[in-house]
Amino acid sequence: KLPPMFKVLLLNDDYTPMEFVVECIERFFNKSREQATQIMLKVHTEGIAVCGVYPQDIAETKMNQVLSFANEQQHPLQCAVEPA
Repeated sequence: KLPPMFKVLLLNDDYTPMEFVVECIERFFNKSREQATQIMLKVHTEGIAVCGVYPQDIAETKMNQVLSFANEQQHPLQCAVEPA
């Protein structure tokens, strides 16, 4: 039986630069520049977007990587995990 899958979500805020969001998506979700830009625009226009779907431990690891990278760079970018 396959493990339950979880969506990794990015949430919009009014402070994190779009370029930083694109960099996070490329770095932690292995997306191309074009894919990362599309996801960032979805976050920007709809307030939330899915970056990827993974087993729970991988999803939580990716969420924590994004949150700590954003924190290090002093951006308030929020990332969450929810069942797919």
